[in-house]
Order: sequence, then C-alpha cells, then structure tokens
Amino acid sequence: MDLSTHIARLRGTLVEQVMDEIRQRVMRRTLAPGAKLPSIRSLAATMGISKSTVVEAYDRLTAEGAIQSRRGSGFYVAGHLPPLSLTEIGPRLDRAIDPLWVSRLSLEAGEDVAKPGCGWLPAEWMPDDGIRRALRTLARGETSALTDYASPLGLHPLRQLLSRRMADHGIEAAPDQIMLTESGTQAIDLICRFLIEPGDAVIVDDPCYFNFHALLKAHRARIIGVPFTPSGPDLERFAAALEANSPRLYITNAALHNPTGATLSPVVAHRLLKLAEQHGLTIVEDDIFADFEQESAPRLAAFDGLERVIHIGSFSKSLSASVRCGFVAARRDWVEALVDLRVATSFGAGRISAELVYLMLKDGGYRKHIDGLRTRLARSMGETLSRLKSMGVTPWIEPRGGMFVWCKLPQGADAAAVAQFGLTEGVIFAPGQVFSPSPGANAYMRFNVAQCSDPRIFRTLEDSLARAQMAPAIS
Repeated sequence: MDLSTHIARLRGTLVEQVMDEIRQRVMRRTLAPGAKLPSIRSLAATMGISKSTVVEAYDRLTAEGAIQSRRGSGFYVAGHLPPLSLTEIGPRLDRAIDPLWVSRLSLEAGEDVAKPGCGWLPAEWMPDDGIRRALRTLARGETSALTDYASPLGLHPLRQLLSRRMADHGIEAAPDQIMLTESGTQAIDLICRFLIEPGDAVIVDDPCYFNFHALLKAHRARIIGVPFTPSGPDLERFAAALEANSPRLYITNAALHNPTGATLSPVVAHRLLKLAEQHGLTIVEDDIFADFEQESAPRLAAFDGLERVIHIGSFSKSLSASVRCGFVAARRDWVEALVDLRVATSFGAGRISAELVYLMLKDGGYRKHIDGLRTRLARSMGETLSRLKSMGVTPWIEPRGGMFVWCKLPQGADAAAVAQFGLTEGVIFAPGQVFSPSPGANAYMRFNVAQCSDPRIFRTLEDSLARAQMAPAIS
C-alpha cells in the first residue's frame, strides 16, 4: 500500500469516528434537537484531529439529515430525534450478558431451554387449577367486571385485602393509600416519573435486581451502587453516598433480596431510616417476594409508617406472570399524584387482572399453594446448594427462603464466559455482571433453585468450569 492510500484510509477512519461521536451525543440526548454542535475548530482541537476531517464529517452528517448547516451560524442537530435505545446509554456490554438481553432470552426461550438464570417459577409450580376456577367464576359474574374500566385507585375489595395483608407485616396502609398497577415494574416506573428528573442520583444495592438498572437508565438517572451485606446495605458506604451525591431515591428489595437472598436486619433498617430522614431521601421498597418468606423479615415501611418509604409489590412470582397486577402503597398525597400519572400514561388499571387476583387471594387455596411453594423451594434450595458446592461453587450466604442463591465461582472462572458457553448448550445463566458493574461481579452468578432440576444445567456448568481451569495451562 502506498503512502497516499494509507493516509486516505486513515482519514476516512477519523471521519467515521467524528460522525460516530456526534451520533452518540445525539442518541444519549446530550445534544438535543436544535442544539448547536461544537464549532469545527473546537471539535478538532478536542479530538486532536485536523479541521478538514471535522468538515468532512459534518458534511456527511448533513447529507444524512442528522444535522443541519446554517450559513454564518454553524451546524445544528436536526429537528427530529432518533428513537431511544437503552443499549446506547452507558457502556456497551456483550449482548449475551446485557441485562435486557438476558431477560429477552429467558422470555423468548422455548420449553427445551433450561433457565437457571430466569427470575420466575416453572409453569408447573403455579396454581393453574385455581386460576381456571377463578376465570370461570369471573366469566359467570357481572359483565362490567369484564368490560368496564376500573376506578382510578383500582378494585376496592382487592385494596382492602391488600391492606390486611400488609398489616400482617406491621405496615399500616388504608385502602385509599393503595393504588393498583399493572405490575411492580410499572409501580417503580410511575414513582420515578413522579420523583426524579434526568440526571438525579438514585441509590441501588450492589448487586441488585438488574431491571432496576435498566429502568433507571431509561429515566436518565445517575445510578449509585452501594455494597450490599448479608444484613442490608453497607451503612458507612451508604452515608458516604448520601453526602457525595444527594440522591432522591433508594430502591431496594424487602424480605428476600434479589439476587443475594439476604434479609434486612432490624438494626440496619433503623439506621437506614435515620439516614434517609437526615438527607431527605425517599425509599422504594419492592416486596415482590413476600409470600416466599419462611420467617417474616423487617419492613422499612412498617418502621417508617409510609412517611418516606413507598411500598410496592405484585403477584407475578407467586400467582401468575400472565396476570399483570401490582400495587403501590404510599402517603395519601403521593398516591393522588401517582393516580394522575397512571391515568395520563395508561388511563385505567387492568380490571380483569385485579378481579382475578382478588378471587384467588380470598380463596383458601392460595394459602395452601404458598405453603406448598415454600416447602418445594426449601427442598430445591438444599438440592441445588449441594450440587453447586460439589463443583466448588460457593454460596455468598445460604438464604432463609425464596428462589435465589448468589454464588461465587471457583478461582479463574468468569461468569460471562460461563453464560456464553451455556447459550451454546441451551442453558441460560445469569452472570454477576448483569447485577453489578463492579469488577468483582464477574466471579458471581445467581441461580434460581426452582429452575435447576434439568441435569444439563450442572453438566454445562461443570464443563465450563473445567474449560476455565484448563485455560491457564493451555496459554
């Protein structure tokens, strides 16, 4: 290759880099529609390239319609904005381990795929007979239950029942302090719309449920991770995060923590609420795994009285993921504002789902179903931990209940590599990088014990770990 050809190719690469930089700024909304682009001189100086390279990049972007040239004024972002892509916000991850991709793989996988990394129970564990009975009862009932909108707060009898259920955990929430939602995720989405603006800091546990990251990313929040311990968040690091970042929210799990399976201690709960009061912090407590507890853990909402704690939940894990029904309990004035937001964004609550959940919960069969689930989960937890330990996979803690166990892989194993190998074998794992951006997360994986009955899971895991142990010797 002669020198002139090499220079031409190098310049072409630099032009593409400039174009990609501008596209990324527009995609991330740091350059909004109509915003003026950096001058040719300043961008050239910032990127350490020639002005002619920037001129060519701007000319190409203008031809694409991405930017507009205004004579004597400069270049501006075009009036339209490309659709938001969550994968373009923040660092790029391998799509095999990206949180959204793990979710999509699990949701789209056929019945022949093993899913120890998913977050729900097997279909055969769910109360399908009870659901069918409730559907028949609903079909024979009033037509309005099948065709009309629900009231703004949602089905009143169900809110009354939820109020009694929360009282069992020491949470005093009157029915008019409870609003039904389509899911726990929708509840958090509405809370974020209500309480935060783009750029606001939000604290999450490290590690935490991966969809917290995805949802907060969609709201352009600044995510602050605080290390999680077997008794709750690291309070010293939590206090430091409050001082340094002035966050608006802290989002966490009540009862059984996802992904670790840990439970909050009363001492940590009290100190956490004192810190929240001192710094004007609102806490969102996700109690979606409440029915899986063997022993009741402290609820922040019980200690706080719903002053600065918002309590949410749903029945997708214990009843049916197809029946979309969740709830949010909060101060009355906040519930009023949340109702307005829900009406503006989805108009009404799903009445059929609420009616169905109500019929299931008031039936004694649901309690028997939950008792059976707890027994089954405890047995699966013991069997799964035994298999994992035999391969050198160490549980972070042994949970007191629930479906998740957070484990450390043997020395030298990388969770992303295990997950990628698993995909080739028809097994979907949940590597630690999905739950935490911390460097050490690559040594951890979350296992759903209810989904670990397939022998392929442990065979694939064992093969992958053996490959990891062989790699240093080969290199």
